[in-house]
Amino acid sequence: MTCRVLYHWRVPAAHRAEFLAAWARTTDAIHASTPGAQGSLCLQNADDPERFITQASWDSLDQWRAFIGAARTGKMSALHEIAELEKTAAYALVDDRTR
Repeated sequence: MTCRVLYHWRVPAAHRAEFLAAWARTTDAIHASTPGAQGSLCLQNADDPERFITQASWDSLDQWRAFIGAARTGKMSALHEIAELEKTAAYALVDDRTR
């Protein structure tokens, strides 16, 4: 079953551009080299610009779990050096009515 993972980040304003660049590079690298990775999107909180949510799409929860075990010290290490990861939660995709 398709999986969506939400990452909640706190990014100091002084590091916003650096975080966004690292997020884009990291997302592209993961998508290009990791089985099941479908890519990601990034959202910035409209009322608290230091808060971001990134949403990664995966073919399956098992593929994300296989990836995430080493991600903090691997492909996602640059993000963890710049920003504080406050929370991560994985969800099974039940339905998608976005257009």
